[in-house]
Amino acid sequence: MKKALLASLFLLAHTAHATTNDINSTLADQRELALTIYNADLALVKDQRKISLNADINRLAWRDVSARIRPETALLRNINDAAGIRLLEQSFDYDLLTPQKLLEKNVGNNVTIIKTNPATGAETRETATLLAANNGVVLKFNDRVETSINGRIVYANVPDNLRDQPTLTMSVVANKTASQNLELSYLTGGLSWRADYVAELTSDNKMDLNGWVTISNQSGTSYPNAKLQFVAGDVNLVNPQARPAMAERAVMSMAKMADAPMAQENLFEYHLYSLGRTTTLNNQQTKQVALLNAPQISVRKTLELRGADYYYQGANGDLGQKLKANVYISFDNKGGSLGIPLPKGIIRIYQKDSTGNAQFIGEDSIDHTAKNDTVRLKLGEAFDVYADKKQTDFQKIAATRNSYESAYQITLHNAKTTPVTVNVFEPIPGDWSILNESQTHTKPNANTAMWTVTIPAEGLTTLTYRVRVKF
Repeated sequence: MKKALLASLFLLAHTAHATTNDINSTLADQRELALTIYNADLALVKDQRKISLNADINRLAWRDVSARIRPETALLRNINDAAGIRLLEQSFDYDLLTPQKLLEKNVGNNVTIIKTNPATGAETRETATLLAANNGVVLKFNDRVETSINGRIVYANVPDNLRDQPTLTMSVVANKTASQNLELSYLTGGLSWRADYVAELTSDNKMDLNGWVTISNQSGTSYPNAKLQFVAGDVNLVNPQARPAMAERAVMSMAKMADAPMAQENLFEYHLYSLGRTTTLNNQQTKQVALLNAPQISVRKTLELRGADYYYQGANGDLGQKLKANVYISFDNKGGSLGIPLPKGIIRIYQKDSTGNAQFIGEDSIDHTAKNDTVRLKLGEAFDVYADKKQTDFQKIAATRNSYESAYQITLHNAKTTPVTVNVFEPIPGDWSILNESQTHTKPNANTAMWTVTIPAEGLTTLTYRVRVKF
């Protein structure tokens, strides 16, 4: 045990003072790349590369990793020989090489200042010590200190912890000199996805629905020819930490529509969607890939008028004029080309006008929707269907404590040239009962009365009812 510990300490010390060059691994070594992207700004990257390692200790610089990598989650393994390598230590270099960073990393070092005579073009060189690089430059020469220069700064080298791109540097012990099939897997931020749906109403009861997966890559690197999978569900994360932010300049790319819907399977208590082909995600890019295509699904349109519970406890009189009915459509997630779990997202609805141009008529968001569930979307408020509502009577029942009777009149107007049906919902608090009514109500839940009211073309219908409420 003690010998093994001493050997490990020796290897670490040897690695820390290694003078050999890094073995740089780039995308040219890549053999396969797979991404599993979650909703919560999180992705699992699996990057397979073929890399030549030397026997004993190697300083492996794995370039082109995400700038938002969570280094503590990184796992390096040999695909063909699990015992072929051993990882000693790793470090993530995310300080990217810029003129300002180069200045900051050389504070305290000697640099060369090159100045050019504007009259003759002759160059002069002086050595100075870089004292500070905050909000300007402070340089100490042999006989003076200057706070600005008219010239160029020349550095002896680039510090080891400055990289031209995010790099994971690892000290790896290989059991032989050979080409190794290695896989680096890690979790990263900067990658996320959401579902977007576009639908077109082709009639009052039919709709074409297309679903897209919209992927955003702000991770600081590109992922060429990657296999993509998407997890729908709310995965628990423990205290996610802030990572270096990248510039938010997005380029929209529309991927070609797939011939078949994306494959779907259960994964623990979530759902996993797999794209059946590889695609490239460029850095700072938003891309869409096809999720589903469901033509001519059956939909139901309803008009609804919803009240409030406050006016059942006191005298209020007029309760509103020209209260617009809300417009909803709904469909069942089953049968035909549907019947797969739908990830949460926004559904945008269009309908063609008389000239054949598609017009936007509303949108609504959906949560994760299981197979066979009903999707219900609010599109807006009806222009031609509205109601006038008033309280026609209110009285306290003297013989009973906290008991009230009130009466209401709801006049529903229809300016359309065809009859319409409106569902009127009234949330009634306490222990309630309808004493009389002009139409029969139903009770969808304990505190709601509902009336289904038909309004003739270019006409009106009046609903009246009296209710007793006890608190």
